[in-house]
Amino acid sequence: MNSMQTASPANDTGSQADLHAIVMQSLDDDQAQETVSIPLAGKSSIADHMVIASGRSSRQVASMAQKLAERIKQQTGRSARIEGLPAADWVLIDAGDVIVHLFRPEVRSFYNLERMWGFADAPSAPQAVTH
Repeated sequence: MNSMQTASPANDTGSQADLHAIVMQSLDDDQAQETVSIPLAGKSSIADHMVIASGRSSRQVASMAQKLAERIKQQTGRSARIEGLPAADWVLIDAGDVIVHLFRPEVRSFYNLERMWGFADAPSAPQAVTH
């Protein structure tokens, strides 16, 4: 194992893309469900990307959050802030340029963040009735 990995915080554009890639790969590795990445650049100043995903249980949500924070620290040198870990119904990971929301499915459908950010599929138009 090479413990001399270095992160390059000076290259912001590259590190933003790398951070997003780390998040997406980590969630994929941990079998997150229904992962959605919402680009926020130009819509909000809070981050460049918001990633929303579900876990099958509180235990899986907590595990995904902890592993994600560890991978971000290991690969970028940044410490991500985590909120909501004790209950693990909805865990927020603030990694700076990427904000991650991990939910249990029932909690995710209740809050419906994708719709709030205008990213959910638009409701289908009513079908014309033919006689």
